[in-house]
Amino acid sequence: MTDRRRFLELATAAVVAAPFSSRAAAVGFGADAYGRALVVDALGGPGDFDATAAEGAPLSARAVADARTSGITAVNLTVSAIGNGPGRFEQTVANIARADRELGLHPDAFLRVLAARDLKAAKDSHRVGLIYGFQDTSMLEGDLGRLELFAGLGVRIVQATYNRRNLMGDGCLEPADGGLSLLGRELIAELERRQLLLDLSHAGPRTISEGIAAARRPLAITHTGCRALADLPRNTSDASLKALADKGGVAGIYWMSFLAIGRQPHAGDLIRHLEHAVDVCGEDHVGLGTDGPISTMPLDDAFRAAHRADVERRVKAGISAPGESPDALNVIPEYNSPRRFLLLADELAGRGWPASRIEKLIGGNFARLLGEVWGS
Repeated sequence: MTDRRRFLELATAAVVAAPFSSRAAAVGFGADAYGRALVVDALGGPGDFDATAAEGAPLSARAVADARTSGITAVNLTVSAIGNGPGRFEQTVANIARADRELGLHPDAFLRVLAARDLKAAKDSHRVGLIYGFQDTSMLEGDLGRLELFAGLGVRIVQATYNRRNLMGDGCLEPADGGLSLLGRELIAELERRQLLLDLSHAGPRTISEGIAAARRPLAITHTGCRALADLPRNTSDASLKALADKGGVAGIYWMSFLAIGRQPHAGDLIRHLEHAVDVCGEDHVGLGTDGPISTMPLDDAFRAAHRADVERRVKAGISAPGESPDALNVIPEYNSPRRFLLLADELAGRGWPASRIEKLIGGNFARLLGEVWGS
């Protein structure tokens, strides 16, 4: 769905899965309950790894099949170019065209999501809903009028900044932490007028704080972790998580290297971040945004080499955040499966989470948020 470079940013997972806890095996959420639930990945997408595939190649048959069997109702699919530089508008339009192509090639597997009712339609038809989302606003080139164009092309989620400063405000790597610009405040007002979801992932602490304060409607941080547990720039402070929840928003916890410092994150790290986020925000304001592909990643040297090369590329481009490492792969090894949300749900049930809370976490909270922002 995205170009190969973006896929490598998403799909850095190649470690041997550890055994699941015996408690989860004994007491699970269950495939039947999972099959009834709305399951939303607030950042991710269909895709597998093929070292021989050309950039921009169509989805493989395996990737399509894995998406259909995943049980995921909808996913926020990044269609934007990322970072500052020339050609971001053109690249973003090209990415949308590639996503449209896949929708046309596989109407039995994917459904374009434009409104909250499309989540139910995707669920009822056993397809994966694709929500077009931005992870930057550089392609707007300061022209908020372009939001009308991109909304017409299907974009429904807009992230204000990436890691570095843009015209809207400071990303999480900017040492000045200058917060929102005046244009950034105008962006928020325009997104709310157009009923598009504001995403403050990757933003600097002050940008997040000011963005939440400026918002009049619920918003999201679609993929983040808890800074109280891992003090890294890509994670979010308790104060901002609480403020987000107080606005009716939802924080999606990712499955990335930022969940732990200096080592590979595992299931226990993800669960600690989830439980901490629920303690801070309440169970109605936490979800999942894996920032990864649906398919199982191969556990081979080729994939590890691709991950290492991608980290090196990001470092060279100046967009790599502290916590990214050639040796810390962006996957939870225990859940390296298309059915990863069910595996997590079973684990949480084994830890005593009630089914109602699990249903909210794996998609109910984001489904509620999208309905409130987009309308039916």
